[in-house]
Amino acid sequence: MEMFNPPHPGETLREDCFRPLRLTVTAAAKGLGVSRGSLSELLNGRNDISAEMAIRLEKVGFRSAESWLRDQFSYDLWHARRRAKAIKVIKVTPFPAPRAAE
Repeated sequence: MEMFNPPHPGETLREDCFRPLRLTVTAAAKGLGVSRGSLSELLNGRNDISAEMAIRLEKVGFRSAESWLRDQFSYDLWHARRRAKAIKVIKVTPFPAPRAAE
């Protein structure tokens, strides 16, 4: 079932994982082994969760990597569908199959 305007995974990470633990961006970045700037961009929705970041989050106990990637995919797909109204496509018909040589 498609969610209506799903939150960016960075927002979920910030609100559901970091806030309850009172984790600062600096401390979380150090624990995850990433730069503070990169993590800040993710938390503010300016960067996506990569497969590598999903694994890092899983390793520190913040849900499974698959669930983070599903969230990112759902977010991306929802926004792509909103933009799809402007996409112009034409129906493509296949060429007839070639006849066998006699």
